[in-house]
Amino acid sequence: MGASADNGFKIVVVGGFGVGKTTLVRSVSEIRPLNTEETMTQAGEEVDDIREVRGKSATTVAFDFGRITLDARNVLYLFGAPGQERFWFLWDRLFSGTLGAVVLVDTRRIGDSWYAIDRLEKHGTPFIVACNDFGGPVHTPEDVRDALDLDPHVPLVNCDARSRESGKQVLITLVQHVKNRYAGPSAAADPHRQEYV
Repeated sequence: MGASADNGFKIVVVGGFGVGKTTLVRSVSEIRPLNTEETMTQAGEEVDDIREVRGKSATTVAFDFGRITLDARNVLYLFGAPGQERFWFLWDRLFSGTLGAVVLVDTRRIGDSWYAIDRLEKHGTPFIVACNDFGGPVHTPEDVRDALDLDPHVPLVNCDARSRESGKQVLITLVQHVKNRYAGPSAAADPHRQEYV
């Protein structure tokens, strides 16, 4: 199912190094995901800051790809972006033609998310923020919003990237946010408006 779908919608999962982007794509994809993970080596320690991601043995070097069939005519294509700073140049290309994005956040390293949010805002790409549960200290939504300087209209949710059900709820929240954005009063006045959902 999905091979003969009429409409393919692209969603990007982005965020800092080691926040769970590959895990999220893996957990929700109906197909075996394509991933470009490579084993981390000592040479990479000179380039990537691994102090906060101890135990991580592999990392994405291009992007992850998965798919979810919505119905007989519509599919979501999921792209997980690499998190290391040296691969950020790929992000602008990945954002091209994107319906929306999920910014995955590790609240222990919230500053790692600023660049992703900045790039998405610059592109005008609708996005939501999902705080992945790493078992760290619990922060209130207000604390996370303040730390990220999030606009009030940007949805903020908690998730466990390992859980298929949790990942599906993240994507449902994103699709609903995109639908609301393009159905709003300002969208009606936009001659370039596209119907996505």
